[in-house]
Amino acid sequence: MRRNKVVLGIAVIMLGLISGCGSSAAPAASEEIKIGGDLELSGGVATYGQSVLNSVNLAFEDQNKKGGVLGKQLKFITADNKSEAGESTSAITKLITQDKVVAVLGAVTSSNTKAAVPVSADNKIPLITPTATNAEVTINKDGSLNSWVFRSCFLDPFQGKVAANFVMNTLKINKAAVFIDQKDDYSKGLAAEFSKVLSGAGGTITDTENYVGGDKDFKSTLTRIKASNPDVVFVPGYYNEVGLIVKQARELGITVPFVGGDGWDSAKLPELAGPANLNNTYYVNHMWAEDPATKPFADAYKAKYNAEPDALAALGYDAAEMLIAAIQTSGSTDPEKLRSALENTKDFQGVTGVITVDPKTHNPVKSAVIIKLVDGKKTLLTHVNP
Repeated sequence: MRRNKVVLGIAVIMLGLISGCGSSAAPAASEEIKIGGDLELSGGVATYGQSVLNSVNLAFEDQNKKGGVLGKQLKFITADNKSEAGESTSAITKLITQDKVVAVLGAVTSSNTKAAVPVSADNKIPLITPTATNAEVTINKDGSLNSWVFRSCFLDPFQGKVAANFVMNTLKINKAAVFIDQKDDYSKGLAAEFSKVLSGAGGTITDTENYVGGDKDFKSTLTRIKASNPDVVFVPGYYNEVGLIVKQARELGITVPFVGGDGWDSAKLPELAGPANLNNTYYVNHMWAEDPATKPFADAYKAKYNAEPDALAALGYDAAEMLIAAIQTSGSTDPEKLRSALENTKDFQGVTGVITVDPKTHNPVKSAVIIKLVDGKKTLLTHVNP
């Protein structure tokens, strides 16, 4: 009986050794760090999502060539939110619950990011949006902090203020019409700050008109704007509508300057508006590709994708690099440790500038640029510090 027990014990040990050998031969899930991407890869602002996808892949590929992070390879798993808020909620839910990602990059637009925020919070998974500039992405209306959400971009109030000051101090204009996407948080946020700053400095808002994202014909509304006799038109929208708005405005004989925000920054804008129609137009943006901190990234992006990176691409790269730095700093992929590391990001040299995260708001402190369009080509007008 005793001998049988010894034999049984040896058999159990041998089975354990065989089992162990078998598991070590196959790659384990723990050899990868899974990062999710809730991105606009189709739909109205698909070029934005593609820009972020390209830049994140570039950042992760570069890091993986260096040995990855914590000795593991980074794996970017994307879900297409189709440029819709409801789909963004579904996308981040899949990434967290099915793909088991440790953090999420995206969404791109403010409305789509706000739709993803509750899922991030409920599951306690860090979310970094590269480009959602609406103030309520990280801070709720009641002033409470969305503690799991961060961003690598500046906010709507900042760029709305920059745009208003540019109009008054550089263009020397104080009569403006405002044309808003009435269903978009980004557009409404910029418009509110622009109007507040301009009016507060003694300027006049001659007319405020609304459109809905996806509209194609703006001529009747632009006719009302023209009748209000503004000296500038502020259009805080996305390139797909802005291009058509500018084109139709010029066809109606509206020759005054048009000014906008970072939502203008897309290679598709000149195609939609017509290059010549974009003369005498300006917009606030996050970066200039020829700046010393940005140029190496811009060159690498062009070499890989044969395309000029827009601000969305640069911000996507910064968000990816912020996350890599947080994993390295915390020495872990534990969500709470990543959250803490992101919250304490200080003097991070990104391609869009130096980023320090305010722990009270999870917003970065950083500068902006004013871009002037000449025959559809971007030129740098000036840098604006916060």
